[in-house]
Amino acid sequence: MRLDKYLKVSRIIKRRTVAKEVADNGRIFVNDRVAKSSTKLLVGDIIGIHFGNKIVIIKVLDLLGSAKKEDAKNMFEIIEEKRL
Repeated sequence: MRLDKYLKVSRIIKRRTVAKEVADNGRIFVNDRVAKSSTKLLVGDIIGIHFGNKIVIIKVLDLLGSAKKEDAKNMFEIIEEKRL
């Protein structure tokens, strides 16, 4: 699954266009490498997202094409949140 779609479906970022912009600006890392919006994700990948003054590290648990709000919470696990 593409990174931008995963971020939208899992509700980490609310809109796919915003997820694409964030990724293409170099603010998202997948397995410690800068990721573009088209980066393919696999279960077990570690995603780091730079939100303003904090960095959130997430582990991919599931890849669903579409998900309800309750299911979206089970798609990822927050490993760490760091303030800058």
